[in-house]
Amino acid sequence: MFNQCIKHCRLLVWVLLIWTSPVSADINVFACEPEWATLASELGGDKVKVYSATTAAQDPHHIQARPSLIAKARAADLLVCTGAELEVGWLPLLLRKSANPRIQRAQPGFFMAAEQVSLLNKPLVLDRSVGDVHGAGNPHIHLDPERLLQVAVQLSKLMGEMDSGNLDYYQRNLRRFTEQWQQAMMRWRHQALSLQGKAVVVHHDNWLYLEQWLGLTRVAMLEPKSGVPPTSRHLSMLLSQLEKTPADVIMLASYQGDKAARWLSAKTNAPVLALPFSVAEDEKLIDWFDRLLAQLLEVMP
Repeated sequence: MFNQCIKHCRLLVWVLLIWTSPVSADINVFACEPEWATLASELGGDKVKVYSATTAAQDPHHIQARPSLIAKARAADLLVCTGAELEVGWLPLLLRKSANPRIQRAQPGFFMAAEQVSLLNKPLVLDRSVGDVHGAGNPHIHLDPERLLQVAVQLSKLMGEMDSGNLDYYQRNLRRFTEQWQQAMMRWRHQALSLQGKAVVVHHDNWLYLEQWLGLTRVAMLEPKSGVPPTSRHLSMLLSQLEKTPADVIMLASYQGDKAARWLSAKTNAPVLALPFSVAEDEKLIDWFDRLLAQLLEVMP
């Protein structure tokens, strides 16, 4: 009962803040990553106006809270980010500089996707000596279609609470998205049967959820520690390791440098595959995952 009261009070505060803001027919959404911007657009339709702080060509770990982003955050009604410390290097400063009470933590306009699902690889001990460790767990949940659907359900629910007059609209959009997404997941599972057990080398620990969902087997990581660039010594060790346990492919995000991957590929004959880590501009989430899976199947038929 107490928690419900707190929730209702927060929603009331949000409504009062909206009334004191410039009149708009839309929920202004500030998304930290393109996958959440696209999801918000697909769920909100013409009832939302969405801005993405990053593109698929950028590393979401390393963004600057530049004035243009601060201005967009200042006008937002709803903040949709990954969370789990993915944006820890820039989001806290952005929120502070924006001075926007609607999107601060504990307010209805603050939504972290990682808080809606269970996370993998939560460290037992926080020790930065082992690299870039995310204390809550691995944040790259959008690469698991099942977790992404869980996020969609919660985000749609929040939109309906913030804009209760259009609740039926958001619910219809969610039903349509869910039906299409579940059909796509069935198709992806069938298409990806041949990928199960394939051995992969990854550049960074950002493919964990995709590896698990597709049944890929990680045999090595180019970074000696998460977030630490590959070193010559580490690459030499990997070469010795891969001579005993060969890899089918070396995977990296398209925004990551491929120098180390190309060196290792030349020594092992494992192909390098630069994958789209998120949706392109004006691309649907299903189309992005279709493209991602097609690239994997092309090099690992």
